Amino acid sequence: MTTHSHTTPRTAVVTGAGSRRGIGRATAHALAADGYHIAVLDLDKEAAEDSAREVAAAHDVQALGIAADVTDPDAVNAAADAVETALPPVGVLVNNAGITSPTRFLDVSAEEWDRIFDVNVRGSFLATRRLAPDMAARGFGRIIHLSSVSAERGGGVFGGVAYSAAKAALLGFSRALARELGPSGVTVNSVAPGLIDTNITDGKLAPERKAALVADIPMRRVGHVTDVAAVVAFLARPDSGYLTGVTYDVNGGSHIH
Repeated sequence: MTTHSHTTPRTAVVTGAGSRRGIGRATAHALAADGYHIAVLDLDKEAAEDSAREVAAAHDVQALGIAADVTDPDAVNAAADAVETALPPVGVLVNNAGITSPTRFLDVSAEEWDRIFDVNVRGSFLATRRLAPDMAARGFGRIIHLSSVSAERGGGVFGGVAYSAAKAALLGFSRALARELGPSGVTVNSVAPGLIDTNITDGKLAPERKAALVADIPMRRVGHVTDVAAVVAFLARPDSGYLTGVTYDVNGGSHIH
């Protein structure tokens, strides 16, 4: 049995948490281990439901998997309605849904640029806009954005300019929103992972390139999804309430600034 650390039962919503090897699913597990009930939102309905089943079985919490396109306001609102009907009040939102693109700037189309911003930035905006008001009204909330080391160092890891720009937008979004929502007891923070072993990076890097990247990381390894999930779970805890507007770098020391 999980030891539930919260006096009030609360739900954590994690977007893009369907992928088996992704940061989102690992984060759902970490939050459930801390006693949060879990809502998994993902474009892939089967993946979302599979993730929710796995989390519920492992941690003795309630979990719901919902298909939702985070770029569609109606889909986000419908998913939130379903969460609010089935689970305890939402106390945590992890804006994890994202897509990357290695396209060089001189080759990127307006359509591709918009697609990267739609999922990473607009998706985070829509989910936050829908769930933040109720958190503020209840006087408790933890909003966590998944940014990237690419936003801080100007790409050069995996994503191109569009990706770096979108992930940097999340940092500004988080910081400004932290100022607005702080008086309501809601914290807003970002996590900026470096090179993490997920489906997104799997097989996309030539072995020599990967070896060169690892050689430049003081910890001498690629990050695991659990490395990131542990930090998100820390920021989501009730006793992390004096941390807001900050960015946690989870990159093994590859970018120190």
